[in-house]
Amino acid sequence: MEEWILLRLEEIKTRFKELEIMMTKADIISNQNQMKKISKEYRNLENINQLWSSHNKVSNEIKDNEEMIDGDDEEFSNLARSENEILEKKLQEIFQELNKELIPKDATDEADAIIEIRAGTGGDEAAIFGNDLLRMYSRYTENKSWKISILSSNYNEFGGIKEIVLEISGEGTFSKLKHESGVHRVQRVPKTESQGRIHTSTATVAVLPKSEEIDIEIKADDIRTDVFHSGGAGGQNVNKVATAIRLTHSPSGIVVSCQNERSQLQNKVQAMEILKSKLWDLEIQKQHSERSEARKSQVGSGGRSEKIRTYNYPQGRVTDHRIKITSNNLPAFMDGLIDEIIEPLMKDEQAKKMTSQKSNS
Repeated sequence: MEEWILLRLEEIKTRFKELEIMMTKADIISNQNQMKKISKEYRNLENINQLWSSHNKVSNEIKDNEEMIDGDDEEFSNLARSENEILEKKLQEIFQELNKELIPKDATDEADAIIEIRAGTGGDEAAIFGNDLLRMYSRYTENKSWKISILSSNYNEFGGIKEIVLEISGEGTFSKLKHESGVHRVQRVPKTESQGRIHTSTATVAVLPKSEEIDIEIKADDIRTDVFHSGGAGGQNVNKVATAIRLTHSPSGIVVSCQNERSQLQNKVQAMEILKSKLWDLEIQKQHSERSEARKSQVGSGGRSEKIRTYNYPQGRVTDHRIKITSNNLPAFMDGLIDEIIEPLMKDEQAKKMTSQKSNS
């Protein structure tokens, strides 16, 4: 095992013991925020600590057997040799799990996800494609037993999506969905196309981590609140009472709105959640821009302007351009079975993080 890994594991073991002691102290138990923070760190290190203990136990068993292998009793020697073959495989499996656990995790990976889908180039076809992406993420959410809710929506007169904001909550939502950020391109014959020509349209997807109260502080004086009537398809009024909320954050210039709930209060609460997520994301992007070029090259570390994926309907395939992987089952993919691309993207991110960690150690 490499020296940097051994040093890191010993640091974790020491820190884990420190956390165990801290969690028994009265001043920490009485402080809800601090206890929550420490408990979270404890849970994150618990599995590593258990794996490291198992690794040491199996290593010691192998050493004990090696003494019997070198002994004079041939029967015991053969038994010890057979047992070591099994133990060495087990040790390798534990080591692989340790490697995965030691990969640095982003602070946002455990957060819920805020997803914004916007029609890009292509007019009505782009808005229709936005609907298709909404259905794809909705089906994916159902498959994962996650929860999805619409925070804000704006449709064109044909029912296509101009812009929609979703909140998806559940275990591992942001860590999986963050790779969906970028420009999604579709190639197909639109329903409105009489000549049967293939059109290329786009929709943009932005995935933000949902902020927690402790992460972002927003001063009341920095926000301007506007109240307006909710609008439906085509912009017509569907609500006689003004309940929709628009928040403008003066320092950043960020503007968010929410109109899906029946009361001003509910809409304002949800609008604040979107604003916090945007501000958190802004801070994350700022931190990324200040890091080294190696860190910037990692998945999820930069801008969203590049085309990340193409959905080719005539050929029934979807291609992710970042890792050069293609699925030839577009219908299933659009029905929410998108892990065949998301999982390789996550592995690619882990590999880059591990390479970066080794080079920095």
